[in-house]
Amino acid sequence: MASTQTGQDGWQVYMRLLKYLKPLILPFSLSILGYLVFAATTPAQAKMLELLVDAIENKDHDARYYIPLAIAGVYLVRGIGTFLGTYFMALVGTRIVTQLRTEVFGHLMHLPVSYYDSENSGQIVARTVFNTGLVTDAATDALRTLIREGFTVIGLLAYAFYLNWKLSLIFLAIAPLLAIIVASVGRRLRKLSSKVQDSVADITQVCSEAITGSRMVKTFLGEQRETDRFVSVNERNYRQQMKMVKVQAINTPVMQLIIVLAMGIIVFLILAPEFLSQMTTGQYVAYITTIGLIPKPVRQLSGVNAIIQKGIAAAINIFNVLDLAPEKNTGTRRIEKLNGEIDVRDLRFGYEGSDVPALKNISFTAQPGTVTALVGRSGSGKSTLASLFARFYDYEQGQILVDGVDIREYDLYDYRAQLGIVTQNVVLFNDTIANNIAYGCNAALGDEQAVRRAADAAYATEFIERLPEGFDTLVGEGGLKLSGGQRQRLAIARTLLKNTPLLVLDEATSALDNESERAIQNALTDFMKSRTTLVIAHRLSTIVNADQILVMDGGEIVERGSHAELLALGGYYATLYEQGFEET
Repeated sequence: MASTQTGQDGWQVYMRLLKYLKPLILPFSLSILGYLVFAATTPAQAKMLELLVDAIENKDHDARYYIPLAIAGVYLVRGIGTFLGTYFMALVGTRIVTQLRTEVFGHLMHLPVSYYDSENSGQIVARTVFNTGLVTDAATDALRTLIREGFTVIGLLAYAFYLNWKLSLIFLAIAPLLAIIVASVGRRLRKLSSKVQDSVADITQVCSEAITGSRMVKTFLGEQRETDRFVSVNERNYRQQMKMVKVQAINTPVMQLIIVLAMGIIVFLILAPEFLSQMTTGQYVAYITTIGLIPKPVRQLSGVNAIIQKGIAAAINIFNVLDLAPEKNTGTRRIEKLNGEIDVRDLRFGYEGSDVPALKNISFTAQPGTVTALVGRSGSGKSTLASLFARFYDYEQGQILVDGVDIREYDLYDYRAQLGIVTQNVVLFNDTIANNIAYGCNAALGDEQAVRRAADAAYATEFIERLPEGFDTLVGEGGLKLSGGQRQRLAIARTLLKNTPLLVLDEATSALDNESERAIQNALTDFMKSRTTLVIAHRLSTIVNADQILVMDGGEIVERGSHAELLALGGYYATLYEQGFEET
């Protein structure tokens, strides 16, 4: 098998996948037992036919008492085996897909932000939902067919060899040819399956974007454009699916033809005079019935390879994610409460794949309880600096010290627990208002008074109480049931409730009207008095009273000082001010 991105070949990937069966060994063993019982009853059917023919030929009247009971017994045992195999294999498969999805999702939650920068959401969702289903098919459905039909073929061949081993040698002669076909088809199916999975991810991506941006699509009359995009990726998926179907459709009849040719040779030999006298009529009938039963399980076995190859292709995608290094957390210093003294020294950072640094030579200090404002044109590096401060990325050169310690030395989760962030892109979950405000503050979950105090401070209680179910109102996906200003107030309330010594405000009041902004600005001003705050803003009202203003351009700090000092300087900041960087 060809090498994969995981550094393992297809067989190694499949073996890794089967490790998920280890904790389910008892139900898996019961399913195997059931399929073994099922397989054993297939040659038993041929044996019943032999007994019946011999009884008819020998006029054995007593056979009417035991043959019907024997046939009923065979089918009773067969039914029990079918139930055991089907039920417990389904249990194993469902548990594996649940475990895999949980593992993939849990790992995704701990991957660095840079992973999400380079991957589209459709691919991520497809790996979590669609690919795990294909993996389970390979781990359970394929094994079910392989065990049930494989042992059926073995049982039939064993009985055929028992009846006449010389004739049965013909089946051994065609085995190498069948193996070559299976290997060749398998390689082709795995490549096609990988392309099919990519096309499904594209469908998920286009669909998700169109649904999430439905209002924008309607505003710009983009319905036809989005439909065309969907048709394009959907047609690509169709073409890849049909290529797989073609390979599978050719594979099965070719294998059946080879087996039927072998059966034809056997029938030709059976009717030869030297063979006719070797067995009884019942044995001949049983032998022909036995070899006649072989093509069906072989046909089903020929489809197993396709399922396994799809599963291996899906497993490669999944294991590539699981093998990614999680977000670095090499810090060992634990934190109870930070004072909030910030010292940034010669900071430099560049995004992966870009030769131009996003930040360079950044140095400044901020005392506890002070406000530092970052201003500058779009792309000047303000949000990048805030992202480094939140440890979304690791910087290459320089340091960010908080309370005299490089933030990379702090335990990552302890450090982020000391940090509150409010951005202009508010994220709300399809949950109640109360749970959205309490998100990330486990101590406040179920504490109605704490949630209400945070909502009061963010001037959100008034609109919340006008909603049908108050704080228990579901906000809808992304908070679509609320206005932009209402969503912004909930985000501010969430941060106020977290009550952290470090605060980052990235256009925190951008979605508010002037009256609401003034009210919330007063609340934030009170909140910021005992916290060290970084403010990124384009409105003058949010930074005019900052303790220091850092003016950024091209990833560098080009000016610094208070609002009055920078205006008096008559430089870059004064130019921004004259161009309209003021309260509207």
